[in-house]
Amino acid sequence: MPNFAERMKAMEKSAGIIRNLFGAMNDPSLISFGGGAPAKEALPIDIVREISNDVMTVGKRGVEALQYGSVMGLPDLREVVVSELLAPKGIDAKAENILVTSGGLEGINLLCQLYIDPGDVILVESPTFVHCVEIFEMFQAKCISVVMDDNGMVTEDLEEKIRQYNPKIVYVIPTFHNPTGRTLSLERRKRIAELGSRYDVVILEDDPYRDIRYSGSELKPIKAFDKTGHTVLANSFSKIFSPGSRLGYVLASDEVSAKLFDAKTATNSHTSMLPQVICAEFFKRGYYPAHHKMICDLYRERRDTMIECIDRFFPEGTKRTFPDGGLFTWAELPGGLNTTDLLVEATSNPAVKVAFVAGEGFFIEGGGMGNNCMRISFGSVTPEKIRIGAEKLGRLIRSRLE
Repeated sequence: MPNFAERMKAMEKSAGIIRNLFGAMNDPSLISFGGGAPAKEALPIDIVREISNDVMTVGKRGVEALQYGSVMGLPDLREVVVSELLAPKGIDAKAENILVTSGGLEGINLLCQLYIDPGDVILVESPTFVHCVEIFEMFQAKCISVVMDDNGMVTEDLEEKIRQYNPKIVYVIPTFHNPTGRTLSLERRKRIAELGSRYDVVILEDDPYRDIRYSGSELKPIKAFDKTGHTVLANSFSKIFSPGSRLGYVLASDEVSAKLFDAKTATNSHTSMLPQVICAEFFKRGYYPAHHKMICDLYRERRDTMIECIDRFFPEGTKRTFPDGGLFTWAELPGGLNTTDLLVEATSNPAVKVAFVAGEGFFIEGGGMGNNCMRISFGSVTPEKIRIGAEKLGRLIRSRLE
């Protein structure tokens, strides 16, 4: 066989992490704090069935749902994004600047198609979402880390790295960050938008968890402070509607949207019409407000249970975040424990059988950074299983320290 493209070698490490993550998600014998999937209770199965039965006729939207569609996406779904999801967050957008994508990750992939040549620099948070690192490495970009603290990406370090490396893109997850659950402060959101404009850098704002806030104060997206079109907002319906629908969207300037149109046609022509029709009807028929309240209440309970259990069962000296939304918390263990090694035992030991994601893979710097950290997802786990799994995991951690 011919040799694989160089991009496949560049992404081997990050691809391996993602492969292992999906493996843990699909093992029914484990209590998995590893994956980022929504709760099964958060999937609007009955509503989707009702909508599908109603619209799938020739006289309604059946032909539209099964036929080719607009490259930019279903017009009424794009209007839903503008009116229901962006305007309440302080973003004044036009539907013609919304591109509906096949999941949130496609928008990030398309933006890389627009901007990234081999060797170009992308600045990312430390730690960052490893799945996007996989995309960046596929385009043979060089990822450089920017320091984070409890208030998100440190803008002083960001500006220094922009000056030093002349990046094409700054990638940031500002709200309920994956993997840490942290939220970027308001002042830093304003500052990052301003830095993109000043230094002519694309700010790629990846915000798929923003709409599942269940405590704390609402913050405007970075895009709300963008005055020059340098910020591109990528988002997803996976956490608020259905991950299986594979629906996301990108908001960009006129110039960038026109290029995204071209990249989309060269990739897959348009996003699947059937889930677009169903999702648009879900919002237009008024189901979203009650559904949104339900999922926020559900995840708040699971977050509170997980935080209580970490504080109770994990050893003294453990540090963890308290997210105001999203699906993750981040724990830093004491005593020099290596969570990559710990994960092997936690998933293979019959007395434990608990999965999480070891922290080291989220740090592009390597050198053992984050090897005492873990990402813990509570979204898809019931409170009862959270208590059982956290107690077993805490017992294992304590035994290793002893």
